[in-house]
Amino acid sequence: MAETVIVDMLENHIGEITLNRPESLNTFTLALASELTAALLQLDDESAVRVVILKGAGKAFCAGIDVGDFFGKSTNEYREWITSMETPLETISRMKKPVLAQVHGVAAANGAGLVAACDLAIAADNARMGLTAINVGLNCVGPVIPVTRSVGRKRAMEMLLYGELLKAPAALDMGLVNKVVPADDLEMETRRWAAVLAAKSPVAVQNAKSAFYAAADLSYDKAFAYMNEAFARLCSTEDAKEGVSAFLEKRKPQWQEK
Repeated sequence: MAETVIVDMLENHIGEITLNRPESLNTFTLALASELTAALLQLDDESAVRVVILKGAGKAFCAGIDVGDFFGKSTNEYREWITSMETPLETISRMKKPVLAQVHGVAAANGAGLVAACDLAIAADNARMGLTAINVGLNCVGPVIPVTRSVGRKRAMEMLLYGELLKAPAALDMGLVNKVVPADDLEMETRRWAAVLAAKSPVAVQNAKSAFYAAADLSYDKAFAYMNEAFARLCSTEDAKEGVSAFLEKRKPQWQEK
């Protein structure tokens, strides 16, 4: 049986995960969800990797959940089923390393949620994204969680209830993706952008990501206190000392990763 997820090691400290069900537009199955979660954790633990790219094989990024085995489940079984599908979306926020979505074709339903769950996203100019499950009598109440944190409540509610596929420029305008590039340049630009991030201090990048998510749900004053503590801890690292020294000495830093 073919792997539903492929993991590659690229140059410039970049790890790449490819959703590999092109004949089904990379829709989620229990196997894909499990393999994706394992791949994310694998690259998070890989010392040679500083940034992870997530993309889809074939014509689409990810068209949501495969409903081929939808019928005949109890409520408890449906709960376990959907929890498995959403686990990769939660896993990304707990990873140390940033995950960059490379979006082409369609990113629908859980696929759109996956885009939003990634720390950063770059899309082809002809890509389309949306929370489409409402159109088949279901809804995207799981994927809307990361979408809401990207686009805000009103936009997210509109996406949740109307189920329309948004063109890439509209997704950029509302904050669902960070960049839109010509489709022919998508892979090159994604790897270039990932390499720029991978060249920065891994300690500083990982500190920034973990602090960002940890402070997101804190009250205003508690968020400042948490961030200040995170910054103080970062200042005590070898990378911080090397970065400041290199800046003052007008040279390229040599990251110690500690």
